[in-house]
Amino acid sequence: NQVSEVMTRGVRTMSPDESIMKAAQAMDELDVGVIPVCDGESLIGVVTDRDIVLRGVAQGCKVEETPLSDVMSRDAMWCYEDQSVEEVAEEMRDMQIRRVPVLDRDKHLVGMLSLGDIATKADEELAAAKKALHMLHAVHAGTVETPTGRIVVLDKPRKTPAAYPRADGEPKNKPL
Repeated sequence: NQVSEVMTRGVRTMSPDESIMKAAQAMDELDVGVIPVCDGESLIGVVTDRDIVLRGVAQGCKVEETPLSDVMSRDAMWCYEDQSVEEVAEEMRDMQIRRVPVLDRDKHLVGMLSLGDIATKADEELAAAKKALHMLHAVHAGTVETPTGRIVVLDKPRKTPAAYPRADGEPKNKPL
């Protein structure tokens, strides 16, 4: 899977001259812990709740006046939207980060990828795989559940591979 298939789009951004108080209020409103900082469409860093507390509040900065450029992380990890989720997840794990900005190949911000996004996609894929296995089992057992939840009994159960005859015409598993 590509990052673009699981990432969150429509991400709120802030400019480097906005105050750390405004960023903290946006984080509270959006229930997020990180906001990308952009100059126009170009990502120049991220600001986290931790940046605001440790580099701003703990240093005695005036929250109404201190710009994000004073506290933001400029060397933040980011990824491309067409990278594989597995590759980016491995980098996130190695760097011990939970969220990364996602850029297109023109280096414009197009979204954010979080460990939660990755976990949700993995859960959806697992659920789909379980459903497919259930359907296969039902077909072999002679019943099928329709999308509306109706159970349909098939005329004949499908043959399992063990019931197919060998080259000499005998069943593969003859009863003893």
